Order: sequence, then C-alpha cells, then structure tokens
Amino acid sequence: MIKLGEKIKSLRKQKNISQEVFAGYLGVSFQAVSKWENGNTMPDVALIPAIASFFGVSTDELFDFNLLEMEKQVDAICHEAYNYRFTDTEKSERILREGLQRFPGNDIILNNLLYTLNYQTRADEIITLCKTLIESTKDDSVKYDACRILASCYKENGQDALVKPTLEMIPEIYFSKLELMASLLDGEESYEAAQKQKNVSAEDLIDMLMIAGKYLKKNGEDEKAASQFRIAQRIIDAFEEDFIETKWFDATVYEYTIEQRKELKQLLTK
Repeated sequence: MIKLGEKIKSLRKQKNISQEVFAGYLGVSFQAVSKWENGNTMPDVALIPAIASFFGVSTDELFDFNLLEMEKQVDAICHEAYNYRFTDTEKSERILREGLQRFPGNDIILNNLLYTLNYQTRADEIITLCKTLIESTKDDSVKYDACRILASCYKENGQDALVKPTLEMIPEIYFSKLELMASLLDGEESYEAAQKQKNVSAEDLIDMLMIAGKYLKKNGEDEKAASQFRIAQRIIDAFEEDFIETKWFDATVYEYTIEQRKELKQLLTK
C-alpha cells in the first residue's frame, strides 16, 4: 500500500498538480487521493489503468513490477481462469480477481475478467471496465477487444445507438496474425496458428451464415434463408470428425456449437 501511495504522490508532484485536480480527473474526492498517498487505502482496481494513463506510465511501472516475471505469472493466472470460463464462470472470475489483488489494474487480467461478467446483470461494471481499457491500455488487442465487448454489452441492453460508434473505433483488418503465422512460420508454430485460426474461422462462418439466414427469413426469403442454415449445419457436422489438441483447446467446434445446432434445427423445421 505504502509503496503505491508514495509512487502516486511522487508522480503527482512531478506533474505539479494538486490532489484536487488529480481527484477531479478520476472522479473521486481529494480525501480519497490523500488516503492513497498516505498508505491508508488502495485505489479501486478499476481506477488503476486510468491512474497510470494520467501519469503516462504503464501499470507495471506504477507498481514497479519485474515485467518478464509478471508476464509469466499473469499468463498462468489467465490460463487457469480460462480452464473454467465455460464450465464454472464464478470460479474463473474468482481466480482473475485474486490475480488482480497481486497485479492491480493489469490490462490482460482485466480483459480476461470481462469474459466472466454477464452482459445483463453486470452491465455497469462491464461498461466501466471497457471504457477504462479503451482509454488507457497500450495493447491494441486489449483495446479493440474491449471495444467489441462494449458494443456487445450495449446491444444486449438495448442501447443500440451506441453500438455503431463503438464498433467504428475498431480498424478494418482483412487478415489476422494467426493466418500470417500459419502461412509464414514453420513447424509447430505454424501448426498451432493454423489450428487456432481454423476454429476461429469456423465459428465466425457459422455465426455469419446464421445472421444472414435470419435476415433473409425476416424479409420473407425463406428458401434463401434455409440455404444459409443448411450450409451452417453442414459445416458444424463436418467438425464432428475433428479432434481436440488439448494443449490449446478443451473442446472441438462440434462440441462447443451445441446451442447453434439446437437453434438451427428449430430454424430449419419452421
């Protein structure tokens, strides 16, 4: 506590600003800032990226972490949490929050935490975290993922007018890093990238076919809609023969598209 408080105080004095001005930027009272600097309390986790951004430093610098060692530990925390993301969301969230106690404000952990929060019951927290990451992170992958999650949260909660402006913050990219790694690297690195991109591409294609089909169905073009649904169904069925590379996945495309299979069955029988 004392170390962080002293760091905040030192950075504030270097900027030559008062506690009141700093507090105003963060939307807290100057008494709160005073307590941080005196080592009596810690800033809320969600404020850490904003504090680092205000002073123009990384969250790692703010806490004087050993970067390489921190990255290893953060990766381990996120990997453990991912193992429970789909089977025990509460446990996944708990692992990440414990990680944030060790590494407050870490962008990667916060980004992973967003995947454990329900869009409807935790919307306020999701929106706050996304906006904080978009404004403060220096990692583009985190920033644009936060934009995507924020837009999805707005859509889920009926704030449609905010969806498009949020999505427009994401640049249009016609290739992915995984595609390039699969094509340009060799050996296991190429194979790993190909396996990961294969699953991402399959899931995206299934989603796009279902979206296109639903649009066509809504507009009375039932045969065209059915063609999209049948293609999606055939893609899913093709992955029934796939296998799991347990180093990177805990399920195949066929196994984690159970809900889409149920929905497609209903759509094709209507």
